[in-house]
Amino acid sequence: MKAALRVQLSVMMFLEFFIWGSWYTTIGVYMTNHNMGNLTHWPYTVNPIAAIVAPFFVGLIADRFFATQKVLGTLHILGAVFMFLTPSATGSPVLFIVLLLLYNLCYMPTMSLANTVCFHKMSDQEKEFPLIRVFGTLGWIIAGLIISFVLSRFVAGKAEETAMPLYMTATASLLLGIYSFFLPNTPPPAAGRKVSASSIIGVDALKQLLSPSFFIFLLSSFLICIPLAAYYNFTQIFLEGIQFKNIAATQTIGQVSETLFMVLMPFFFLRLGVKWMLAAGMLAWVIRYALFALGAPDQVSWMILSGIALHGICYDFFFVTGQIYVDKKANPLIRAQAQGLIVFVTYGVGMLVGAQTAGAVYNNYLGAAKSLTLGQWQSFWWLPAAFALAVLVFFVLTFKEKLSRTMDAKP
Repeated sequence: MKAALRVQLSVMMFLEFFIWGSWYTTIGVYMTNHNMGNLTHWPYTVNPIAAIVAPFFVGLIADRFFATQKVLGTLHILGAVFMFLTPSATGSPVLFIVLLLLYNLCYMPTMSLANTVCFHKMSDQEKEFPLIRVFGTLGWIIAGLIISFVLSRFVAGKAEETAMPLYMTATASLLLGIYSFFLPNTPPPAAGRKVSASSIIGVDALKQLLSPSFFIFLLSSFLICIPLAAYYNFTQIFLEGIQFKNIAATQTIGQVSETLFMVLMPFFFLRLGVKWMLAAGMLAWVIRYALFALGAPDQVSWMILSGIALHGICYDFFFVTGQIYVDKKANPLIRAQAQGLIVFVTYGVGMLVGAQTAGAVYNNYLGAAKSLTLGQWQSFWWLPAAFALAVLVFFVLTFKEKLSRTMDAKP
């Protein structure tokens, strides 16, 4: 790949995740400070709803009729409009959530579309894509740092409590939308081919892959996303409750950790194998929530920061390992469907159930109060810790498939 093209795609990936990181780690704080504290789980509900819808849009429309870069640009520009309008609806919670839903319906398909633009120009995806994808993680980190250390200079309190991160999201989305029209032409990859709804969500792949071990993996992936939703939704509110100043920047520690462990994954693969890599990811969730619970009453900073830093193990060891496991299990004809199935089960259905469950538990603790006490936060975090521990034990006891440490699946 030519250096100019690599730079072009890296900028695209940087902006793609800069946009997501600009609002996803701050929206709960913003809503809490605008009399919507009991509704903070809804942004993390409409996001997985959009993740469920996105494969249908991409598979049935974008992949068949339009150049990928043009769809990418159009969706980002339309998403910018919805996000610009969102802060004006703070006095109407229903409209506020609807606008966030419309925004996410525009944004979520762009994740796979951005990947498609990259893969279309690559001759060695396994070697070239990680070097471009890492700029996405960097974009998320930079977004958090800008919110905490740049935008906060223009407000009296925390920038996370204001609409500035939302406007930053909209501005970046507009920029990427315009930029996308100058990306390399990527013709619709499925033009002229018949595509069914069942193939898009991976039903056909499931029929070929389904075995006791794969079913356990799929069920565990769904279940572990239920406690995962509590982290994305409530960590930012928890940090504000225990008086952390730079909330968005603090959460970027998790993305720094993610980058580090991504580099170290081949080392651990050789020594642990897929089962214990997946188990280590689940265990990291248990430890993370336990650290949050133990650190809450006395506001023990090192425990809270350590819990955030475990994000690298939580995400890389489970999600990335799971994606590789599925890729190795599937034959070339159903690999795309198989990956779509995992996204549908985890980021879609799992996160949807998790967001609603976490929201119900949080609101039960909250009652008529504006925020949880430190003691209530401790009780709150023990619940996802216990749930994740139960999933871990279930997985370790029931996942029996024999896999080599190089991830070659044996049928």
